[in-house]
Amino acid sequence: MRFGAGRAWHGGVHPALLVAVLAGCGAGDGEERDGAKVPAAKGTATSSAAASAPASGPAAVSGGTLGGAGSACELPVTFELAGKWTAEAVEVPLEQGPVALVCEVDAKPAGSIGFLRVWTGEPGEAGAREVLEGFLAAQGDAGEEEYGAFTADGLSGAEVAYRYTSEFLDGPNTEHALAVTTPDGPVVVHLGGLDDAEHRDMLPAYELARRTLRGTGG
Repeated sequence: MRFGAGRAWHGGVHPALLVAVLAGCGAGDGEERDGAKVPAAKGTATSSAAASAPASGPAAVSGGTLGGAGSACELPVTFELAGKWTAEAVEVPLEQGPVALVCEVDAKPAGSIGFLRVWTGEPGEAGAREVLEGFLAAQGDAGEEEYGAFTADGLSGAEVAYRYTSEFLDGPNTEHALAVTTPDGPVVVHLGGLDDAEHRDMLPAYELARRTLRGTGG
């Protein structure tokens, strides 16, 4: 099965998506860290402070599983969605480096403004860290990167916390992304934001996805 086909790279995809959120909602998402540790995925060992940004509230409660056959977005992996978050497949994937946007998970029904976005790519030799580095390089205006490594249900992954600057934002905001490689290609799960407070509020949903990440076996 191919995931993430029909790519057409647009260098401004990230700002464009932020503009769409601004136009529709007028608010944002972001995060600051204070050194606390996030919960580790099953069998996880992080290698840096990339996973150390704290969530502002309790762990997210599962509202269902995304990625399997019959779900809103069929992916090379599955993970649990936070309660009330809703997923929708992206009809025309937008490419960012080695991956393309194929699914958006909307936080608005849960009371936050923002998205957990899933990107997939073609099978290849690149490892998870290399995929993340390519993803950030294509996004541009990213700095203060802190990378970590983890395993989840046998999947070897990498994650990064970083600061992103854009003309569409009031200032640099923290964003998080993780990547795993599968037989069907790499998968990136990304949580961005329009401000740090919203990102912090949504961070438990990202943590839930990381803790429950599983391969579908393609």
